[in-house]
Amino acid sequence: MTDAVADTEAGHPDRPNHFVRDIIRADVAGGQVNTVVTRFPPEPNGYLHIGHAKSICLNFGMAEEFGGQCNLRMDDTNPTKEEEEYIEAIQRDINWLGFDWGGKTLFASDYFETLYQWAEHLIETGKAYVDDLSPEEMRAYRGTLTEPGKDSPYRTRPVAENLDLFRRMRAGEFADGARVLRAKIDMASGNINMRDPVLYRILNAHHPRTGDTWHIYPTYDFAHGQSDAIEGVSHSLCTLEFADHRPLYNWLIENLPTPSTPVQYEFARLNLTYTVMSKRRLKQLVDDGHVSGWDDPRMPTMSGLRRRGVPPEAIRDFAQRVGVARADSTVEYSFLESCVRERLNKVAPRYMAVLRPLKVVITNYPEGEEEWLEAVNNPEDESAGTRSVPFSRELYIERDDFMEDPPKKFFRLAPGREVRLRYAFFLKCNDVVKDEAGEIVELHCTYDPETRGGNAPDGRKVKATLHWVSAGHAGRAIVRMYDHLFTKEAPDAEGDFLSTINPDSLTVLDDARLEPEAMKAVVGSAVQFERMGYFCADPDSRPDRPVFNLTMTLKDTWKKIQAKGG
Repeated sequence: MTDAVADTEAGHPDRPNHFVRDIIRADVAGGQVNTVVTRFPPEPNGYLHIGHAKSICLNFGMAEEFGGQCNLRMDDTNPTKEEEEYIEAIQRDINWLGFDWGGKTLFASDYFETLYQWAEHLIETGKAYVDDLSPEEMRAYRGTLTEPGKDSPYRTRPVAENLDLFRRMRAGEFADGARVLRAKIDMASGNINMRDPVLYRILNAHHPRTGDTWHIYPTYDFAHGQSDAIEGVSHSLCTLEFADHRPLYNWLIENLPTPSTPVQYEFARLNLTYTVMSKRRLKQLVDDGHVSGWDDPRMPTMSGLRRRGVPPEAIRDFAQRVGVARADSTVEYSFLESCVRERLNKVAPRYMAVLRPLKVVITNYPEGEEEWLEAVNNPEDESAGTRSVPFSRELYIERDDFMEDPPKKFFRLAPGREVRLRYAFFLKCNDVVKDEAGEIVELHCTYDPETRGGNAPDGRKVKATLHWVSAGHAGRAIVRMYDHLFTKEAPDAEGDFLSTINPDSLTVLDDARLEPEAMKAVVGSAVQFERMGYFCADPDSRPDRPVFNLTMTLKDTWKKIQAKGG
């Protein structure tokens, strides 16, 4: 047994086993692979989303587990859709997840000259040709799943003519789409990907890294496997949609003078309810203004999840728990939420915040006086200690915590009823003050000074404990309440996914009142507002007016709402 195999078997007993780990372990143990090299090859045409996180965790995780390396390689073969902004966002997101690729980002464009020379090699060996068919004609010649394709009339061009045309394509002599380079394989193959696939197309476009040097660009199928071979990738881990491309991946490796022979393996991609995972659709949401940007907290992008307050540890835990399988499946969004709650419950400090304030005047509390009560910062972490919370004659409570005419099962504050104030005293409502429109604007209550700390000496009980803030000490904040961006579990299944956008996915509360310590939250930090949920301080915050984004509620309320038809 090699050291790498021994380490993975002994050092990570908590990691669930899966077929990719079994394959790599067997390859290392059998000596077929000396150094495990994986890669994560995103196209920089958008921001990474939660689906990419699964692939990132798998590729980087396997390399780390077996003492190898994982390359970050940008698949920059389509200059019309790629931007430096996306490259920087991808790097930032992977770092945020906690992974390192050795400091050097690789690019498919690093290998353009080598790829070109290999394309000429295929031409010289009679295994590639320049085709003049239009895209429409090419589709017609390709055939169907049940009918074979037919050869292009240009398939028999002499090698010398193909080389001449290909070199002139490189020199920029032809218009976009005028010609392509195709592999010469089998137009009758049952796998349509093997029916003389396109290897190069003409694209007279400026490339962010190579400028105007190139007028032709390799397709993903041609650049992918060959880049793997150049980098010495041992295990090329792809999602299932590339399974039908594996024969072409292997054919190209077999017919080119590559320095290594990587092997492709496919695993199931991550599908999540109430979410779309297509970068094209996500870009449409951004471009059409349905969200504020790629980092909108309602987006499933890494940037959006980070801004919403989802910790990277929870995403890695989620990816591990979802596992690695060979068959596609859809994961409930609530499963991701449970991983997030589990993490935040351990680390998020607790504060009191009243999101929809209703004023309370304690008529028997001395005017002008105040006292400071001890509150626990995190009951899950004794080392987090305690803080002092101010208490005074005038407070704010949550408007939903009071009803003038409560139903039978409403146990919170009501006229003549007594409740407990968190960390403080028992409070009893005596009078209700309304404005001219009949809206409740203030409650007049009394408190029992003998119940400090929340317990009555005479043993009387109350059925509800409310959070609150001292009106004279509270700061004002903006709180953004988020819900699912889509109302349907499978937005794509509706035909027009935009028709399932949830009109109530964002509610802005601009008069929330927070206890003094909560106003000090650092941008990006996670907090729990007691009874309300987990929140994250947003970059839009100002010292005098912080902005908090709802990460998620303390419990899964979505299913309850849906069950009621809400």
